Amino acid sequence: MTAPAPIEPPAGHGLLEGKVVVVTAAAGTGIGFATAKRCAEEGATVVISDAHHRRLEEAADQLAELTGTRPLAVPCNVTDETDVQGLYDRAVVEHGRIDVAVNNAGLGGSARITEMTDEQWSTVLDVTLTGTFRCVRAAMRHMLARQSGVIVNNASVLGWRAQAEQAHYAAAKAGAMALTRSAAVEGAEAGVRVNAVSPSLALHPFLNRVMSDDALDELRHHELFGRGAETWEVANVIVFLASDYSSYMSGEVVSVSSQHP
Repeated sequence: MTAPAPIEPPAGHGLLEGKVVVVTAAAGTGIGFATAKRCAEEGATVVISDAHHRRLEEAADQLAELTGTRPLAVPCNVTDETDVQGLYDRAVVEHGRIDVAVNNAGLGGSARITEMTDEQWSTVLDVTLTGTFRCVRAAMRHMLARQSGVIVNNASVLGWRAQAEQAHYAAAKAGAMALTRSAAVEGAEAGVRVNAVSPSLALHPFLNRVMSDDALDELRHHELFGRGAETWEVANVIVFLASDYSSYMSGEVVSVSSQHP
């Protein structure tokens, strides 16, 4: 099947006008950068973070060129609690509050269970699940005090579906889904909403660092459109969950996928 050409990104409609949005893992060409860009296009004041300092500054420069405003860029390794607290505290100091936190940081890899080391397992879990927990905890501390806020976590369809050599990543993403639901219960009384997106395949150059071309081709084969999502297509759903258009949604995991068996 010939893959249809993706549509062009929509124009902004002010869905996040006046909101302060923090996006983790926003350097590079992945979902995080696309989300920061889409949030800025929708009127948000954006704060970006990443563990890679140089690429973070390059991302801030690029966003300034694309959107006309350079975001606050705060280095943050989500495996370091001091870094995480510093990120959210800095956002509040600079902008007075946090309205939306998009927790995008994650780490993949490929290894069969029988060959996976404890270190491989622990490293992926620490970034992808525990890192998300640290960010949710830090954001909620600010949001519960204000009785307002939205958190959007980045999960994956692998939290639901089986794939060889992805046990550590799948377990981490399934945990992120469960964390999302539990945080939503705890945030509800204060009006804090917590949801997640669950992409199947979003194309960006870093995928080739953890997956072979053959593996990516196989994943494309299972997508109804014959292609992976553009990163901005995932970012659009994140923007929806961050906006007042999803005001009744909390504890939900929204699949951004066209997968078929």
